[in-house]
Amino acid sequence: MAKIQAGRFAAKIEGDFVVFYIGARINRFTAVSKWLPVTLAMPRMIRELIAQPELGFLHAEPALAPPRTVALVQYWRSFDHLHAYAHARDRAHLPAWAAFNKAARGNTAVGIFHETYLVQAGSYESIYADMPVWGLGKAGSLVQAVGSMHNASQRIGREVRGDSNAPSD
Repeated sequence: MAKIQAGRFAAKIEGDFVVFYIGARINRFTAVSKWLPVTLAMPRMIRELIAQPELGFLHAEPALAPPRTVALVQYWRSFDHLHAYAHARDRAHLPAWAAFNKAARGNTAVGIFHETYLVQAGSYESIYADMPVWGLGKAGSLVQAVGSMHNASQRIGREVRGDSNAPSD
């Protein structure tokens, strides 16, 4: 079991970064040959990325998703890193993508999606209270949520009128 970090913390990460939300939806459970390769490919890619930090991958967390859907939230150093990995002929992604396209052609047994968010330095905020190190805190680092990190508007650098007495968030 992951160690709980007692107290309130916020994530810090140097520079810009990318949040990449990716997943697959099983539309026909009986079409195992169509969706099983998709679900098995992602762990292989994550292991490859963890083993080679120079590829720009920072961290991934499983995401709660609607029924029949498996999803991950990934953190990347930059869009250039993500794009380079997705198109590299000598990495796990491109062959898996080609195999998926070949298997998926002409049927709707499995669907896939991704969303990419480019995050500028300082234009995010987070809070973790009595949690294990998780998400962006694992991709970057954690700092105590005190002083200028006390509430959401301070963490994101946007003063909101009447916020000085607002409860911690």
